[in-house]
Amino acid sequence: MFRVIKKGTVIPFMKIAHAVEVLCVILVVGSIALLATKGLNWGLDFTGGVVIEVAYPKDTALDSVREALKKNGIDSAVVQHFGSSKDVSIRLQPKEGDKQDVITAKVMNAASSVDSQVKLTRSEFVGPAVGDELVTSSIVAIVVSLVVLLIYIALRFEWRMASGAIISLAYDVFIVLGVFSLTRVEYDLTTLAAVLTVLGYSLNDKIVVFDRIRENARRLHKMPMEELFNLSLTETLSRTIITSGTTLITVVSLMIFGGEMIYGFSLALFVGIVFGTFSSIYVASTWPLILKIKRENLLPMEIKKDQEEITEA
Repeated sequence: MFRVIKKGTVIPFMKIAHAVEVLCVILVVGSIALLATKGLNWGLDFTGGVVIEVAYPKDTALDSVREALKKNGIDSAVVQHFGSSKDVSIRLQPKEGDKQDVITAKVMNAASSVDSQVKLTRSEFVGPAVGDELVTSSIVAIVVSLVVLLIYIALRFEWRMASGAIISLAYDVFIVLGVFSLTRVEYDLTTLAAVLTVLGYSLNDKIVVFDRIRENARRLHKMPMEELFNLSLTETLSRTIITSGTTLITVVSLMIFGGEMIYGFSLALFVGIVFGTFSSIYVASTWPLILKIKRENLLPMEIKKDQEEITEA
C-alpha cells in the first residue's frame, strides 16, 4: 500500500538503533531532571488565580491594555482577545493577601484608562484547591491512557511490541513536558489536551508500523528479524513522512498565527509530533528487538500449528 521506495532499497534503520536509543534515554533523563528542578510553569487552571473579562465598545489593541495594567502595578497579567477584538481576557495570580474585589477594581481602573466605556463581563477566582485537583486529574489521565494503550497493543499484537510502544509514548510525554519546563511556556488545560492528543497521534503511527511488521513476518519466513524491521519501516516511511509533514504544516501555522492563547497547545503538538515520529521509527521498534522478539511471536496460532506440522513431516 505504501511501497513507493524502489524494490531492493531498504534503509538500515536498526544499524544505529542502539545509539539512537541511548540518545533518547539521555533526552528523557534530561527532561526528568528539568521537571524535578525547575518544574512546570503551571497556568491559572492549576495554580489558582483571577480571571477578569472586559468588553470595549470598539476594537482595542492588547498592547495598550498591557501598558495600562503595568502603569497600575500589574506586571504579570496574561492579556488576550477572545471572541472578538473588542473582548479582552485578563488573567493574573494575586499576591498574598489580595482579595478578588480589590484586584478587580485595580484591573478595571487600568482598563478604563484605555477607554472609559469599558464594561466588566466576568470576574472569577480559581482557588488553589481546584488547581491541586486538576494536577492530580491530569497525571491520572496520562497514566490511565498509557495503561489502556498497553493492554490494547498487547492484545492486538504481542507484549514485546506493546512494551516498545508504551516506552515510546512515555518518552514522547516526558520530552514534551521537558520542553515546557525548559522554555517556561505556561502549562494549562489546553496543553494537557495537546499531550493526550500526541499520545493518540503517535500511537496511530506505531500501529501502522506494527501492522506492516506483522504482515511481513507472515510473508517472509526466512528473513532475520532485524532485516524484517528495516524492510517494514522503509515500506511505511513515505506514509509517515506525508502524514507528519501535512500535520506539521497546520501546527506550525497555529504557532505562528494562532496567537498567545493557543501557543502552548500548538507547541506541545509540534514537539510531540516531531519526536513521536522519530520514536515510532526507532524507540517503538527497537525495544521488541532488545527483548528478543521472534517471528513466531507475531504469527496467529493456526499458522504456528501448520508450520510445526510441516516441520515434523
